[in-house]
Amino acid sequence: MKRTKNRRSSNKIDNLTQSILAILRKDHSQPHNYKQIAAKLGLDDASSRNQIIKKLKDLQGKQTIQEVDRGKYIITPSENYYTGRVDMAGRGQGYIITEDLEEDIYVKSKNLNKSLHGDTVEVYVFKRLKGGKTEGEVTKIIERKKTEFVGIISIKENFAFVEINDHKMHTDIFVPKAKINGAEQGEVVLVEMEDWPEKADSPFGRVIKRLGMPGEHNTEIHAILAQYGLPYEFPSEVEEYANTIDTKIHPEEIKKRRDMRKDLTFTIDPKDAKDFDDALSFKTLKNGNYEIGIHIADVSHYLQTGTMLDDEAYERATSVYLVDRVVPMLPEILSNGACSLRPHEEKYTFSAVFEMDKNAKILNQWFGKTVTYSDARFAYEEAQQIIEASTPTGLRDFDSISVEQLTIPAEISITDKQYQVEKPIAIAILEMDRLAKILRTKRMNAGAISFDKVEVKFRLDENSEPAGVYFKESKDANKLIEEFMLLANRSVAEYIGKQKKTFVYRVHDEPDDEKIAALEKIIKQFGYKLDTRDRNTTAKSMNALLKDVHGRKEQNLIDTLAIRSMSKAVYTTNNIGHYGLAFDYYTHFTSPIRRYPDVMVHRLLQRYLDNNESAKEETFEEKCRHSSDMENLATRAERDSIKYMQIKFMKDHQDEEFLGVISGVTEWGIYIEIIANKCEGMVRIQDMRDDRYEFIKEDYAVVGQKYRNVYTLGDEVLVKVKNADLERKHLDFTMLGAS
Repeated sequence: MKRTKNRRSSNKIDNLTQSILAILRKDHSQPHNYKQIAAKLGLDDASSRNQIIKKLKDLQGKQTIQEVDRGKYIITPSENYYTGRVDMAGRGQGYIITEDLEEDIYVKSKNLNKSLHGDTVEVYVFKRLKGGKTEGEVTKIIERKKTEFVGIISIKENFAFVEINDHKMHTDIFVPKAKINGAEQGEVVLVEMEDWPEKADSPFGRVIKRLGMPGEHNTEIHAILAQYGLPYEFPSEVEEYANTIDTKIHPEEIKKRRDMRKDLTFTIDPKDAKDFDDALSFKTLKNGNYEIGIHIADVSHYLQTGTMLDDEAYERATSVYLVDRVVPMLPEILSNGACSLRPHEEKYTFSAVFEMDKNAKILNQWFGKTVTYSDARFAYEEAQQIIEASTPTGLRDFDSISVEQLTIPAEISITDKQYQVEKPIAIAILEMDRLAKILRTKRMNAGAISFDKVEVKFRLDENSEPAGVYFKESKDANKLIEEFMLLANRSVAEYIGKQKKTFVYRVHDEPDDEKIAALEKIIKQFGYKLDTRDRNTTAKSMNALLKDVHGRKEQNLIDTLAIRSMSKAVYTTNNIGHYGLAFDYYTHFTSPIRRYPDVMVHRLLQRYLDNNESAKEETFEEKCRHSSDMENLATRAERDSIKYMQIKFMKDHQDEEFLGVISGVTEWGIYIEIIANKCEGMVRIQDMRDDRYEFIKEDYAVVGQKYRNVYTLGDEVLVKVKNADLERKHLDFTMLGAS
């Protein structure tokens, strides 16, 4: 018996070299002796310890490791360590994206060492693969991207697991019975990861919030917000603080401002808007020129630095526009009250005022604090009616427009098919529309790109159920507002930028060559092409492409791909201009109710108008990074809410046939966008039983091996809903064939 035991204990340890190096690499600055290594390997017999001692000496002789103290070793310092971000792929594998290498570092699941998607990690590169790729191992988790996750809880007798609703999350989370916080079987919960023990397969956590049962509307919306760490209510103390703010208009404050209450002023917003953070004023000067004011809610007057309200607004950084609700950056008393430029109310504003001739040339400009009075509130549709009821020589055909529809002051009436007042709002709208078109033409000629992508909107019933789909397109009234907001944003940025002082810019880099090349390859399938010789030709041919696809079946697909080919716009103190708008200087000045960067811009502008020194760049650069990150999270949440509502809508139409366009082709499935409602789902290759299909990557197609049926990008096909999974936010179609 003793002989057998000794023989078993003297067995050679498998992969000992790799195991020792993995331990030393994981914390390459911390020396280890043979006892510590044996403990981490779970070995405690004399034979194993002797093998470890011998192997350590062997590795030292090869200079793979170094003895830094008596019997203590570290891995030989190497240049093969990099810092990067984990990007999880399928099957638990990942890539580390680092700025130090051109290519990403491939990491097998066993070498991720408890790192998760988005984490900032240290990685050791140990192998070069064929094709120049590199393989590595995560040696240290520097910073977790997130520790809170949304998932469905499965409760056992003595413990529970939370399965995370994110395909990038490669593990579930173990929850001790004492930490399930009253959650019930199958509920959607928010779970916090607290620890990941050395030998545990899954991290340990606790349930911090119960969100409700899967499939329920509020559960799913709150889950979307929780997934991205976005709040859906204000802390009570912040609400209480906001309610104590003095929102009255005071004579002593008016004296400090330019009084523009007598200037004809109005707002044009979406018909369901509740916060009106911008207004326009229009006045004809004695010299025949126009004075046009862009008036923005003076949020910074109420939002004082150093207060809990300002801290909350900064953390949120943006309002979030979900399909059925708005999660505001500011409490309602400000967002819909004191800071909203509602009709027939005096408001504190921050304004950009321009003297402009009839050819839209800027002759003078002024920036500063003002007090204004809004004479009227228009919805875009109402302003559009006025524009469409005009001719080059004046107003016509107002029979279809009622005063009630226009919601304009009673003293402005429609008689003899035209407005009979000295400074009619209709004339102001028409003239500003004409000026906006001149500004837009100049911008397009300078190389701006016109992304007028169709927005999908849902008509919701009283229970927030989708009753129908409609498309929102940008018309002249929208573009009128857009051009004057762009004018204010550009002019403010240029005014400060030329002073070389610290400022918050909205920048947009030139598109990545690889993305443009990929776009060219795809649009070639539809018979389109781009001229990418230089910046100007790229912009002009991009505009021509977007114009050519307008109204065609492939419009939404190509619009989406074109937008994805562009760089992302971000906030920064480092001005590189705005490629998409063709501006050398650009900022966000016009929406401080819903964007914190605009609040920063207001504060900095006033600081410099008061002739104060330049602000610290590092402070504002950090705030810019935070604002860009939060904007990205809000955008993703907004997209998820649309996807959720699309699936919910299609769930009620499972017996219907739909005409769709193939919007993507992969080795596992064909993505199809329904023409009538822009809902996108997938036909799985394995579900196509009429043939055995092969994916042809270079042709963006799948081809049947027996009957040679071909499905390729842009083809019109008929489909039926196979499965609308609200919990997993996935829509599966059954292919019925070519249309």
